[in-house]
Amino acid sequence: MPSDAAAECALCRPEDVVLENDLVYVARDKFALAPGHVIAVPRRHVADFFAMTTPEKHAVLAALDEAKARLDREHRPDGYNIGVNIGAAAGQSRLHVHVHLIPRYRGDVADPRGGVRCVLRKA
Repeated sequence: MPSDAAAECALCRPEDVVLENDLVYVARDKFALAPGHVIAVPRRHVADFFAMTTPEKHAVLAALDEAKARLDREHRPDGYNIGVNIGAAAGQSRLHVHVHLIPRYRGDVADPRGGVRCVLRKA
């Protein structure tokens, strides 16, 4: 029987799945930042990336590899960002782990140098 949190969780009800394995599914991101943006989501309701089991972490990585291969064929991006928000201070708003795979395209921003490091200003 699912917990109350899992019963309320949209990510516990996979939609728009593009690939899956026993522990993880990959779906198109509903708030895509770029063509092909997907998320890898463990099937078990778990909020913190570091609370996933080792097999779940391995399954996420395998799913990201498979998703990247598919995106290379379908969208031919010039690069990728992989991201996961852990905790409210890091921007996590959905309390179910999901790892973003965001295709990047030459010219999608004026200056991509620094990548995900540009989220924070230098201290």
